Amino acid sequence: MKKIVVLTGAGISAESGIRTFRDADGLWEGHDVMTVASPQGWRKDMALVLDFYNQRRRQLLSVVPNDAHHALVRLAQKHDVTIITQNVDDLHERAGSTHVIHLHGELLKSRSTLDENLVYDCTTDILIGDTCEVGSQLRPHIVWFGEDVPLISTASQKVLEADIVIVIGTSMQVYPAAGLVAYAPRHAEIYYVDPKPFISFELGRRPGLRVIEKAAVEAVPRLVEELVGG
Repeated sequence: MKKIVVLTGAGISAESGIRTFRDADGLWEGHDVMTVASPQGWRKDMALVLDFYNQRRRQLLSVVPNDAHHALVRLAQKHDVTIITQNVDDLHERAGSTHVIHLHGELLKSRSTLDENLVYDCTTDILIGDTCEVGSQLRPHIVWFGEDVPLISTASQKVLEADIVIVIGTSMQVYPAAGLVAYAPRHAEIYYVDPKPFISFELGRRPGLRVIEKAAVEAVPRLVEELVGG
């Protein structure tokens, strides 16, 4: 049994119908990213930010995991698999994965604006006036730009211990998540699955790198069969 860390990004969820938010011009559904994904944007217009994530949450509840999500569950039946995802959806969990680290938070949770440890399950809209148990306004449980990524140390430790790292559907350009691959041991095999992979200088020098320029739903099930059977 090998220790396998899977790093997933927007590409794997896009194939379930989840829009990736950011267009080629850098806008998220017509909004500047800092308007809907920063503490400053939240303070300026809470109603706009809540509506943005309420729409995303409704969309999430209308889609289902795809073949790539399900394949990773099969991989975990043979190996010790940890999924580290930049995605805020729950598609990995709905497919059956149990060891999932959400670096950027979870759309189906809310949290207190006063105490970040007060986190609640959330499958309906969050409205102005919805409060936590100590009376503070609720906000999406999302890591916004400019905020700390609390689980990055936990994720780094998992990569340090990995025999295999599989990167799926991520541009490898959003930090600190993009820097996680650098923690992989020199002996680790690295698979990068993306139809348009971005190979940094550092990543390109890795001796165990294998790039698979295909969509996740096509490539991941085949890769899993290879790793399970090998």
